[in-house]
Amino acid sequence: MTIHIITIDGPSGSGKGTLAARLAEHYAYRLLDSGALYRLLGLSLFQHNLLDNLTDEAALKQCVTIALNLDIEFKSNSQGTQVFLDGQDVSQQIRTEQVGEYASKVAAIPELRQALFERQRAFAQQPGLVADGRDMATSIFPEAQSKIYLTASAESRAERRVKQLQAMGHDVKISGILANIEARDKRDMERSVAPLKPAVDAYMIDSSDLSIDDVFELMIRYIDRS
Repeated sequence: MTIHIITIDGPSGSGKGTLAARLAEHYAYRLLDSGALYRLLGLSLFQHNLLDNLTDEAALKQCVTIALNLDIEFKSNSQGTQVFLDGQDVSQQIRTEQVGEYASKVAAIPELRQALFERQRAFAQQPGLVADGRDMATSIFPEAQSKIYLTASAESRAERRVKQLQAMGHDVKISGILANIEARDKRDMERSVAPLKPAVDAYMIDSSDLSIDDVFELMIRYIDRS
């Protein structure tokens, strides 16, 4: 039986994670938060003092081993996604701007992307899958029946991120967040392997001036007819 796969790609802060979790709950599908995979790996490599040695052959082999053995689980609900590493809820820990930078560095290394490739493919199981990331439709699940590319202006994404971080108790300024988003966009779009770009057959949504509920309704209509 064919597995229904829904992919949501787009830049950092566009709302992919929240909407992917809502879709997974709506359809009772499995959920893959690929960004969390890279954040988890980035955090782990930082903890192992390996993040600054990604060009060293021996260190890179060790990084690949860590990538292949991450013990992870995702749980979705209407509020978003819970992420577990080795049975521990690390949802808040991996959502900081610093860990986001770790993830972007990891994603630029072909050997580490390949190590996580099969891990991601294995999430495609019945009754279906919602996969959220940067290259879900273009690289990981090109066979997906429903492909969505969700974007928003860098300014609106920065404003959302500031509100999210402030709600978590962090004291942040929009100028720093905006600079980080623009730098991450550039790195994600210009990397040599699986750069950030929409699939040719993706349904495009710009959420800059839309609410989460508005975008969710657009997605449901598209998915139900695709």
